[in-house]
Amino acid sequence: MKITILDGNALNPGDLSWEVLKNFGELTVYPRTSPDLVVERIADSDAILLNKISITEEILEKCPSLRYIGVQATGFNVIDLEACRRHNVTVTNVPAYSTAGVAQLVFAFISEFACHTQLHSDSVMKGDWCIAPDFCYWKTNLIELEGKTLGIFGYGNIGRRVAAIGKAYGMKILVCTRTPKPDIENPCDFETLLRESDFLSLHSPLTPETKGLINEKALSMMKKTAFLINTARGALVDEIAVRHALEDKTIAGFACDVVSEEPMKYDNPLFGAPNCLITPHIAWAATETRQRLLDVVVDNLRSFINGSPKNVVS
Repeated sequence: MKITILDGNALNPGDLSWEVLKNFGELTVYPRTSPDLVVERIADSDAILLNKISITEEILEKCPSLRYIGVQATGFNVIDLEACRRHNVTVTNVPAYSTAGVAQLVFAFISEFACHTQLHSDSVMKGDWCIAPDFCYWKTNLIELEGKTLGIFGYGNIGRRVAAIGKAYGMKILVCTRTPKPDIENPCDFETLLRESDFLSLHSPLTPETKGLINEKALSMMKKTAFLINTARGALVDEIAVRHALEDKTIAGFACDVVSEEPMKYDNPLFGAPNCLITPHIAWAATETRQRLLDVVVDNLRSFINGSPKNVVS
């Protein structure tokens, strides 16, 4: 079996090992692959592994040997699943591997908005504390999380973990989900979620129904003291509307780990926005998280070879 990894640097920039994959056949790893090189690199491959490389009908037509695509992520929107079915290509993904990492980043954002750790550390390092007239000072209002309302849109594995952490902080949890479940303590509709949340965290997949979910109208319904957090998909929010809301102080702040087009472009409306925290899609990037992902990638391929594929999406 010939196995090709098209954008290996995303999952493994060098701190993990691909060695176990060599047990399954001839392995070739490319750190990155531009669209014009995809066919050339996988034309005679039996199996390919990828993260963000698009696979289309046109590509599949030129790769008759291909029988397996292992997506090294949870999302698989880069793959034309219908075309894969027509070409008898099995596609797998890796669900739920990043739950801990994403929930952790959500509360890193929340904690920064509440405590302004970096602002105060920078102030101290400039010598402000050394010349302060009192034993302490603070440069902006600080927030105690206990008693605040944490709104969660989407209640899969990550949404549930975020809720559990919020409860540990003593926060009130509100949940809005498209698939109501009997174990949700405080379910609510979307308008209630917008109006009552002090912190609103998005954990929904990107669908035609959720694209642009957070728009000008939605933002106008939020508290002026509320903070919005997006670690799901960039296109869940109207970035222009968020920029305007931050400038007009319609909301108090916005944090995201994802934007509509990645890598981020200089003309993205969020670039340089006030009261805005942006990280470069790192919620999944902890070493432990990526190793968990790689372990499932290997297991998915092994299961396919053994004739019992798992985590199949097409």
